[in-house]
Amino acid sequence: MDPTTSEGAPTPPPSFVKLAMRNMVRKGRQSLFHFGLTAFGFIGFILVVAWLGRPTLPQ
Repeated sequence: MDPTTSEGAPTPPPSFVKLAMRNMVRKGRQSLFHFGLTAFGFIGFILVVAWLGRPTLPQ
C-alpha cells in the first residue's frame, strides 16, 4: 500500500505526459511516422522562411 494516499482517497488521474507516452508506446509506428512528418514540415517551413527572407546583395 502506498503511504502517501489514504484508504478512501481516489487516485488522481494520470498526467497528460503519462497519457501521451502510453499512447506513443501503444501506437509506436504511427507515432514515429507522425513525428517524422512534423519534423520534415518544420524544417521545410524554416528553410522556406529563410529563403524568402534572404538578403539581396548588390552585384
